[in-house]
Amino acid sequence: METIRQFAEEQLAASGVATEARAAHARYFAGREADVMALWDSPRQREAYVWFTVELGNLRTAFRWAADHHDLDTATAIAVYATFFGAFVEQYEPVAWAEELIEPARVIEHRRLAQLYVMAAQCYVAGRVDDALGYSEASQLLRETGCFDEVSDAADALLGALYASKGSPELTVEFCRKIIARCSGPHTSIRLLLVMALTVAAAHKEAKAAYDGLLSDAEATRNPYVVSFALLAYGFAYGDANPVAAYEASRRSLAIAQDSGNRNIVSVLAVILSRLATTQGDPVDAFDFLTLSIRNYHDTGNLPLLLGPLAVLAAFLDRLGHQEPAATISGFAASPYSRTAFPEINTAITHLRAVLGDQTYESFAHKGKAMTAAAMVTYAYDQIDQARTKLNAVMQ
Repeated sequence: METIRQFAEEQLAASGVATEARAAHARYFAGREADVMALWDSPRQREAYVWFTVELGNLRTAFRWAADHHDLDTATAIAVYATFFGAFVEQYEPVAWAEELIEPARVIEHRRLAQLYVMAAQCYVAGRVDDALGYSEASQLLRETGCFDEVSDAADALLGALYASKGSPELTVEFCRKIIARCSGPHTSIRLLLVMALTVAAAHKEAKAAYDGLLSDAEATRNPYVVSFALLAYGFAYGDANPVAAYEASRRSLAIAQDSGNRNIVSVLAVILSRLATTQGDPVDAFDFLTLSIRNYHDTGNLPLLLGPLAVLAAFLDRLGHQEPAATISGFAASPYSRTAFPEINTAITHLRAVLGDQTYESFAHKGKAMTAAAMVTYAYDQIDQARTKLNAVMQ
């Protein structure tokens, strides 16, 4: 195919129509936005993700041509919807496209600037949390003027993990309430994000009240992402109050996310299910779920959220009596985000200090904190294998 592409490019250049062909190519892919977004917002959502994955090379080429030739409308359309789809399948290359366009779009106050800011805020997955927060806040300020295109609830909901990474769930609560108050609409995805933020903030009664009716609203959309998100939020909010129902809802959510190709939701669900599996399923399943989540986050370079499954793993290993690896992993995994979203890591650290002694604990934790992400993931996989083998032997 590359040989054919090069031959065709040479022929276009020789005929003097290469510029027109490249411009038409870019405009074509910008023009696909409405159709592919409509496909995403339907039961056929998986087809949209498949299309994005197959056409990523074309989208890259189309964006580059449009951006280099100052066709801001075309480049912006591609950057916005490519980043949106990329976030759900954990392919974050288009985030850089959105960031590249912010300055030229800001200079002319392009109508889609608020959307570009939200897409650029996905840079938090690379650990650039402060930059991402700046982008998100800039988007909010622009939308308050009423002069820029609105951002979809689904796109805004993708920023929930950004605010969670700061370990301040009240920021997510405030973020959600501002969106809901600013404009009318069902705001189903944002309300689901609010449920999860309230749960992390330990406002359990308020979270359950906020969830009332949301599953019905989600199912009415017939959008697999929204339905899966609704079941995920239930599993998260009701994990303590009704663990059996929470586990069942989370398993159903996982099946929908996997069937629809939503890797982002799968990664989150794997952590939730690992916590519930220790009591509601086969405890060995917890290791499988943790492996899945760790692998997804590490493969995509999402260090902020990688700390979540590692924190859960450290707590699980501590409960199983594997104190040395638990302490080592906790040193790497403990962060404002993991300590807030997964409070079992705090309980584990307190227990590890009591069992090992402060000095010994600090020695192991320091060893873990000094590891690179790759080294820690390799270490975690090894400890999972060892612990799974011992647990299987006990259960037989």
